[in-house]
Amino acid sequence: MLAYRHAFHAGNHADVLKHIVLMLVLRHMNAKPKPYRYVDTHGGAGGYSLEGRYAQKKGEYERGIGRLWTRTDLPELVADYVTLVRRFNPDGVLAQYPGSPALAQLLLRPQDQLRAFELHPTEQKILRATLASTPGAIAYDGDGFVGLKSQLPPSSRRAAVLIDPSYEGNRDYARVVSTLRDALTRFADGVYMVWYPQVSKLEAASLPKRLEALAPKGWLHASLSVQQPDAQGFGLAGSGMFVINPPHALAAQLQDVLPWLVDVLGQYDGARFGLDRVEA
Repeated sequence: MLAYRHAFHAGNHADVLKHIVLMLVLRHMNAKPKPYRYVDTHGGAGGYSLEGRYAQKKGEYERGIGRLWTRTDLPELVADYVTLVRRFNPDGVLAQYPGSPALAQLLLRPQDQLRAFELHPTEQKILRATLASTPGAIAYDGDGFVGLKSQLPPSSRRAAVLIDPSYEGNRDYARVVSTLRDALTRFADGVYMVWYPQVSKLEAASLPKRLEALAPKGWLHASLSVQQPDAQGFGLAGSGMFVINPPHALAAQLQDVLPWLVDVLGQYDGARFGLDRVEA
């Protein structure tokens, strides 16, 4: 959606979950010396000012990364994530938040490749500037659902893919499923991460089950529910990350992290997490 700007939501509870999972997957990929390709189908701007008018409008980051920023009791894996965000805020003041391409940029090694897609012209311009200094990184002005086809299979036969569209229109849910079906046909061994919102839509509630049917080699589903919808049933109650071909250690890592995140990010008594995995 060309009207969508992630800056309104940068650093919120959904970004915390998404980026912790992304970090853990990429650190797993780094454990082997062989290069890999990371593909971000909806890269956004790459980085966001938390002092700008978009982020300040609702202050969602204050209930996400803001709740972690000054704590001294962070679990090791959460501390690893916060340390990455601190690299964008060297003076110690939380003013900038990295998007997923910028976070990946910190984690990828010289031999790895980064491919990010973005349709919004302003976001794409910023993304291109963000990645310009990184060898092996390319920002594409285009639809990531379509562009992913050109990236698979990678010559190294190793890949991690993040799919996180805005879901502002119901069409995105079906496109996620069809894009993944095609991607798995092209390259069945990749690690595919899908972020989705917990909102009052049938499409959102049914998406994880639809993704399970695409994952014969195994999947992991992690979710955080942190707030109640408003009186009309609207609002981002939480989010989920569905990982196809997940690293074996990921479930145990998230089992350590998710209960703590519920306690810190939860905004009502019913806050909870979910964690399921099926191995091939």
